[in-house]
Amino acid sequence: MEKFKGYIIREYREEDITWIVDTHGTVYNREYGFDRTFPSYVREPLEKFHGFRKHDREQIWIAEKDGKRVGVIAIAYVDDYTAQLRWFLLLEEERGIGLGNRLMEIAVEFSKKAGYGKIILWTVSILPAARHLYGKFGFSIKEKIPHRIWGRDLIEERWDLILDGTEE
Repeated sequence: MEKFKGYIIREYREEDITWIVDTHGTVYNREYGFDRTFPSYVREPLEKFHGFRKHDREQIWIAEKDGKRVGVIAIAYVDDYTAQLRWFLLLEEERGIGLGNRLMEIAVEFSKKAGYGKIILWTVSILPAARHLYGKFGFSIKEKIPHRIWGRDLIEERWDLILDGTEE
């Protein structure tokens, strides 16, 4: 557990899973018009993560303020070289104060200590604040896929961050 500017950042617990899924569904619907299929997209791999987690190589962190969950970020195992940054979200009122930056620092540092050489993430092009943060941390776009998903025409993007100075 860590304290940051009045927030507590802790490892997740099983009861956080429903909050992560519901909050992603609510926020992405309200802010970007994603439909009801989006929470299922979040839930399925999250439940798999929980059931089969590699404890030394995967983690979810929850940010809390005054006992309420306000943010989340995760590192998930892809293969021995590659981690995936997942489920990164802050409630709107918690953005712009450095909390997202701190969560990214925690996730990247964890990945380095876990021995990963690369972190990948998937996002969509309509998230300018998140994309700015990814660029700030050294991630770069490696792939773009336009398609219709979650009730919208979107461009999915894969971003990579090389941690060990080499490309696999």
